[in-house]
Amino acid sequence: MMTVTVIQEQQPTSVLTKRRMHRAWWVAVVAFVAIIGAAGFRATPGVLINPLQAEFGWSRATISAAVSVNLVLFGLTAPFAAALMDRFGVRRVVTVALLLVATGSGLTVFMSTSWQLILLWGVLVGLGTGSMALVFVATIAGRWFVKHRGIVTGVLTAAGATGQLIFLPALAAIAGAHGWRTAALTVTGAALLVVPLVVLLMRDYPADVGVAAYGAPAGTAIERPAPQRGAATRALSVLRTAARTKTFWLLVGGFAICGASTNGLVGTHFIPAAHDHGMPETTAASLLALVGIFDIVGTIASGWLSDRYDSRVLLGAYYALRGLSLFVLPGLIAASAHPSILVFVIFYGLDWVATVPPTIALCRQHFGADGPIVFGWVFASHQLGAAFAATAAGFVRDFHGDYNPAWITAGVLCLFAAVMSVRIRPMLAVARPVG
Repeated sequence: MMTVTVIQEQQPTSVLTKRRMHRAWWVAVVAFVAIIGAAGFRATPGVLINPLQAEFGWSRATISAAVSVNLVLFGLTAPFAAALMDRFGVRRVVTVALLLVATGSGLTVFMSTSWQLILLWGVLVGLGTGSMALVFVATIAGRWFVKHRGIVTGVLTAAGATGQLIFLPALAAIAGAHGWRTAALTVTGAALLVVPLVVLLMRDYPADVGVAAYGAPAGTAIERPAPQRGAATRALSVLRTAARTKTFWLLVGGFAICGASTNGLVGTHFIPAAHDHGMPETTAASLLALVGIFDIVGTIASGWLSDRYDSRVLLGAYYALRGLSLFVLPGLIAASAHPSILVFVIFYGLDWVATVPPTIALCRQHFGADGPIVFGWVFASHQLGAAFAATAAGFVRDFHGDYNPAWITAGVLCLFAAVMSVRIRPMLAVARPVG
């Protein structure tokens, strides 16, 4: 069992303390900024596909392969990052992650072959952004909040959409006016700017600053768990235990389809698909950024709903609605941003990562203290699905001439994800092994 050191008992809150913002909110703000950056860095390949193809002559399938490596590592890093945060602390892990992103993006300006793109943007940036993925959200919300945990999860998840909103149009404009290298260096600078905030303001546990988690019952002991050694061993051990349950595999299947239908397909290929129809890249990037605006609203609302309603039902509804919207997308993409595509963007934005708060809630409900690491493995499936879709859609475009089969296939898969979600058993204290 994990041992803890009791530092002190929580004292009655003074009038002065009541007037002060709880430290949890400052930690959440820093986490929000870091996640904004991670999402922006992750979204950049969609802007760079056409410039790289024009300069180097690489096919979309080749460039998509680098994106796929990024997506795979973005996912597979997550459970190990969660365990590393238990071992070395959130602050250290996130600082190193930002430095990896800065290095990987900065060195791309010197590349001349496709394997270098895979190494730098695929491996280094994938590892860095993966360490600031949604397990980071689960860890911060789980450690620092008791009250409002669901809505905090929603807000931090929405930070990903905010990063997309900030970075996509700006990077598209920079790449168009000054070239893709300037856009890559912009990412490097942005990553380095976040490092001081993390070092100065981020803390690993509430006990580090002598407080209990926000909303903890009066008299709760202020505890700092002992560091967990053997991060990789623990991550694999949690996987072995979780993999014996039906709940885990239903979550994995649904979230793999979630990744395929968002980051892998729309996030990576919407801009080049719109460009195929004559739409300027800056306009397409702005539409994708608009997805981010409504994603913020949808994800925060989803966090609020997951505090109050059955997360299984919420997931089923989200996936079903997403699938139906993908069926109509092929008829909407045109050379200009007409009202129908705007309606799609708004609707898809509301549903983009609304799946995250209920998925995190189900991991926490069914797997307890191991919930963040379990979610890390579930999130890995999200990125594997995204990686497959990114590569497959590139091949579909190269051989079929358009993306229509990819949109329809993703819509069908989303309906399967809806069925898997509602088949998860109601909340249990401990998930039962299959059979």
